[in-house]
Parts: sequence; structure tokens; C-alpha cells
Amino acid sequence: MPTPLAVTDVTVVGSCCTPLVREPLSAEEAEQLAVTMKALADPTRLRLLSIVAASVNAEACVCDLIEPVGLSQPTVSHHLKVLTAAGFLTRSKRGTWAYYALVPGALDRVSRMLAS
Repeated sequence: MPTPLAVTDVTVVGSCCTPLVREPLSAEEAEQLAVTMKALADPTRLRLLSIVAASVNAEACVCDLIEPVGLSQPTVSHHLKVLTAAGFLTRSKRGTWAYYALVPGALDRVSRMLAS
């Protein structure tokens, strides 16, 4: 014999909606978070970010990032540019090479935005 399902009366005003317990993201915060999440949503970018973070002083030359990901220099540079624009890396030029450094707290900022 089938078990009857409980019926909830949803005609009472306000009974179907849970009240907000914190401030939701603003349109500007959502846009900024989307850019950040898009930058992190690529496996190559995640690998590049982890390589830079694991390097001495959380800094690496672009020349040291090409072989580990197995991509051409222009492709690696494009990915690094996206990570820099999203605020995860800084870029400094030394002679003919570009060095990328992890922005302190950049990853913490993403987790705080998601958790708040």
C-alpha cells in the first residue's frame, strides 16, 4: 500500500519564502566575482597559479611556466594576462622576461566573497 505524502499549505503569505539572513551580492560584486571565477575556471590557469604560488617567493618567470603546462609561450602569456587582470598575479619586467608574482590575499578574497 502506498504511503500518503504530507501536504503543505502554501497559500499562507510568506510561508514559502525563507527570509534573507545576510546581504546578497550586489550587481557590481556579482560582476567582479564572475570575472574572478571565469579566470579560475580554466585548468591551465589553475595550474599556472599553483606553480607561481609554489615557487620561491611566490614568483616565477614566464620562461619557467611554459614547459610544465606544455603550451606555447604566447598561450601561456595570454593565460597569465587573464590571471593578472583578475587580480591574482602581478607582472614585472626584468630585461626581456616577465615575472609573475602571486598577489597576497587574492585567493582569500575570493573565499571571503563566496562565504559572506
